[in-house]
Amino acid sequence: MPTKRRAASLLSVLGLLQPALSHAQARLAGDAAIGQRLYQTYCTRCHAVDENKIGPAHRGVYGRLAGSGPGYEYSTGLSYADFVWNERTLDLWLKDPSAMVPWQQMDFQVPDPRERAHLIAYLKTLK
Repeated sequence: MPTKRRAASLLSVLGLLQPALSHAQARLAGDAAIGQRLYQTYCTRCHAVDENKIGPAHRGVYGRLAGSGPGYEYSTGLSYADFVWNERTLDLWLKDPSAMVPWQQMDFQVPDPRERAHLIAYLKTLK
């Protein structure tokens, strides 16, 4: 069973990646309309904007503390997560959720950085 300390130390490694990722993010401006179409294609099997399904609802996810969406029972990994969903963390998450947060349940990956940028642009609109 993971401990808070172990999960926190694993997540702290993400801070080392910030400079390189920030540069890459600056090059990719996402289009929310394209992101909405990608969301419908990739995400709605497990997620919805306003209701919890297999995964948590996404309204208000941008800027929220990970693992804190209302009314959803999060995995062990996300229960101990100590970061906020922003462009950097969402990009890492969508690229490879298991590499970012061990002991979590999402197994879907978005390998294309342009698609990730579009999805993030859309998630930012869900206030």
